[in-house]
Amino acid sequence: MPIRVLGLDPGIAIMGYGVIEDNNGNLTAIEYGGLSTPAKQATSQRLRSLYEGVLTIIERHNPTEVAVEFFVARNLRTALMVGQARGVALLAAANRGLPVYEYTPLQVKQRVSGYGRGEKRQVQEMVRMQLGLDCIPEPDDAADALAVAICHLSEARLSRLLANSL
Repeated sequence: MPIRVLGLDPGIAIMGYGVIEDNNGNLTAIEYGGLSTPAKQATSQRLRSLYEGVLTIIERHNPTEVAVEFFVARNLRTALMVGQARGVALLAAANRGLPVYEYTPLQVKQRVSGYGRGEKRQVQEMVRMQLGLDCIPEPDDAADALAVAICHLSEARLSRLLANSL
């Protein structure tokens, strides 16, 4: 049975998203892009817009699981804004009864490129290759969201293998 994962790269200005389907190891990008909010809009309105956008994607593609990047920023303001965007993404998934899995940037890089300290461009190129795309997905946030989804599928596959070997 195919597994459909919604990957999210939280941000208040742009929340990257990517929906991937795994059909017995064959990965297919279903849709990807970025949910944008206007900088001059009130934070509460921006968060509501992101929440509604995530719900729309969930309703359109019916993912079975959601994978979210857990980002730690050095700048306090950035950390707060990303944390708020992450919160609405988690809430949208929870309100639809979807399991949510969280991964650090290091985990994502390790699973997608085989090296946890890989450069962003290297990870994006691996996303392109693994999904058989003609070009690197844009915006960058969408490529990052697809990488999160690929990371989750890789982790889930490894967990199943380990469970079956016991």
